[in-house]
Formats: sequence, structure tokens, C-alpha cells
Amino acid sequence: MQRQSGWRSKSKQDIKAIYDFSERYKDFLDRAKTEREAVRCITEALTGSGFDLDPSQERVFAVNRNKTVMAFVRGSSDIIEGLNVVVAHIDAPRLDLKQNPLYEDVDLALLRTHYYGGIKKYQWVACPLAIHGVVIKADGRTVDICIGEGGDDPVFMIDDLLPHLSHRTQDGKKLSEAIEGEKLIVLFGSLPLAGTEKEPVKQYILKMLEDKYGMTEDDFITAELEVVPAFKARDVGLDRSMIGAYGQDDRASAYPLLEAICRVKGPRRNCLAIFADKEEIGSEGSTGIQSYFLKVFLDDIVNGMGLKADESVIRKVLYDSKALSADVNGAVNPTFQEVHEKQNASYLGRGICLTKFTGHRGKTGASDANAEYVAEVVRLFNDTGIVWQTGELGRVDEGGGGTVAKHLAVYGMDIIDCGPALLAMHSPYEISSKLDIYECYRAFSAFYAV
Repeated sequence: MQRQSGWRSKSKQDIKAIYDFSERYKDFLDRAKTEREAVRCITEALTGSGFDLDPSQERVFAVNRNKTVMAFVRGSSDIIEGLNVVVAHIDAPRLDLKQNPLYEDVDLALLRTHYYGGIKKYQWVACPLAIHGVVIKADGRTVDICIGEGGDDPVFMIDDLLPHLSHRTQDGKKLSEAIEGEKLIVLFGSLPLAGTEKEPVKQYILKMLEDKYGMTEDDFITAELEVVPAFKARDVGLDRSMIGAYGQDDRASAYPLLEAICRVKGPRRNCLAIFADKEEIGSEGSTGIQSYFLKVFLDDIVNGMGLKADESVIRKVLYDSKALSADVNGAVNPTFQEVHEKQNASYLGRGICLTKFTGHRGKTGASDANAEYVAEVVRLFNDTGIVWQTGELGRVDEGGGGTVAKHLAVYGMDIIDCGPALLAMHSPYEISSKLDIYECYRAFSAFYAV
């Protein structure tokens, strides 16, 4: 049962296709560092592939609050027979600016943050950061912000304590406590405004914000500003076989899904792609997968087909659907192999990873796919030559995690987690295998073609 590296089965032509695909993926990663930016990239691609906002069309998409996208391709079978659904999420762990973030201390302008999702806080200090997001002005105008990504842009940083002085303050603490959440404070400026006595550095920053963006201090309250790593996606390894980038959980699944749904032509079953928000904090809120957006979208689709979209019809459609929860797993870490049970763990470069269950402490929070559906997906992958492996998220009682799978499973549909395995997951610079990303695209395409 021990699978080998998927690279062994690839020809030179295959490897070229994998590397070409990876260039497009890296471009997506650089342009989609927030969920809003991901939605913008996704909608551009869908529109360019013939998708329309009119639900009576063959290829339809809809956007929820600029943070979630659903795309539908009509099949030849009756929609009452269900959908083939692939769902990925487009949010990623990050730092959000607080509503009143700006202050001055020790002659520095500083920004207070609140982290979003599961992070190791110490990984976010002493590295270059960028600020992305939107400011909604009092008159309703939206101002887009992106600072730190251009070649001559300034970047930002969270200061760390020098080792000469950290013995009492940090060195004796547990790693998880060495950097406190309230100490994730962004350095924002140090130049004082001439002729100003009270908070001159803060005042100079506010003047710059006013001059460039028409932004006042009060506008922070109605803003969504996210602090993300300023790194670009890069090839990793002398052989360029891996990709290092921020946000690959779960854009490593979202981009292959985007390419797959854009290329679907004449499917038998109706196909649905979901690009969801808020997975990293439990899929809550109006843009998470637990919202009513899915049902509203399906109401429009069914009505667009000339059918009556009553509650019983939507329930039947969802119940008879089959789904892949496209999310990442943790590849065996070469330095910390002891946290994995290697016989059942996933490995970098061995293809898309089927994860029957996630959860923690006795599968709590998992949907746990049934054997019949696991067999169905395995048969599909084998029949279409997909390079795949199985995996679980660490040893029993080591930890665990969750995905959106359980939130779709409640409708009664069959669903299983599958996606690429990553190294350094949830860090500012995650590592993926180019082969695994490409096999995800091939797997999602095969699933839609059934």
C-alpha cells in the first residue's frame, strides 16, 4: 500500500504540462492574497470562459458579498438527480487590523491586529508584510488598498525581541506563548509631522493616508484591511519541483478547481464549483458555507431551468449530490516525522490526497465518508490515471483539524476530503508539490466528467 513518488510515472511531456500549469498557479497566488482578490480573479476567469450571471444560461456564476463565488455548468441529466460538487475555500490565515488600530508610542506609528485562523504567532514576526483590503468611505465609495506588493512599495513588519534581552521575557516560555496575540503590532512609520507636538508621527501617517487615499482615522472603522506576507510565489528546490507561497491552504485547491470548472464541456451531471469564505474560522457568517447562499443560488438555477424551486426540490437535489471537499492535508514533515503515523500519512509529490475523515479526538467534527463512496472515488481515480494517495492529519491524539465537508454532509450528500498535501501549512510560506497541484486539477476534471 506504500505509494511511490508520482514523478516516477510522468513523461517529459507530462512534466512540462505540470510546470506550465504551475506558472499560472503562481500568478494566481500573487494576485489573490485575500478572499476579495481571489473572488476578483475567479470572476474574471469565469467571465472569460463564458459564464454568465443569468441563471437561465448553461454556464452561470454568482458572487456573495465579494467573498464567495459559485459556478454552475448545466449537464444533460435532470438536475433532480443531483449535482457533482467540488468545494474549496479562498480565505487563509492572516492578521486583520483592528477597527481602531493606529496609535503612536516611542516615536513610532503602530497598528494593532487580531489574527484570523490558526497561526503560529511567532512565525509572523520579523518578516516583510503587506496590507491589502478595502476602505468604505462615509459617502459609500470603496477605496482599494494594496501596499507592499509593488517593486518599490514599502513593506511592514512586526518587531521581535533581540536574543540579548529575551532570556526572561521569551526564552523560558512555551513556543505558543512567546509571542502574545496583542503583541502582533505592525510597524507603520516613524517620521514626525513638522510643527505638531501631540502624536506627530501618527499625524504624519494620517496626512499621508488622507493625501493618497482620502482616508481619515474614522475610516479604519469601516475598513477591512488584512496583513499578509509580502513574499511572492517562488519555485522551491534546485529542480524547481515545489512551490513556496502564502495562502496555499486552500488556494492550492481553489486554483485547480477554477481551471477544472472553466474547462467543463457538455457534462452528463450538473456541475457546481464553490469557492467559499470563512473556512479558517469555522465556516461561519454570511459568506461561509453554512450561510443560505448555496440554497439561494440553487433556487435561481432551478427557476432558470423553468422548474419550480420549492424546498422539497432543493432538498432532493442536495441529497442526491456527490461532492469533493477540496482541502489540503499535512504532508509528512521530514524534520518532525514523529507527529505522523507514516503508514497512513500523506507525502509531498505522491498526488492528490484522499482524506476519509478529519476532526480530532475520536473523529470529532468530521463527516467520515462511507466506504461505498470512498470506493467510488478510488475507482474513478484509478480508471482515469490520477496519481493519488490517502492521508490523515497527524497521529491519533496528536491534534487534528476540520474542513467544510461536514457542513455539506448534513444535506445527505456523499462527500470526501481530497486535495494536495502541504509542508509548513498555515505558515506565512507554505510548500506544495507542483505534481500534486496538477493532479488536483486532473482529479476535479475527471469528477466533473463522470
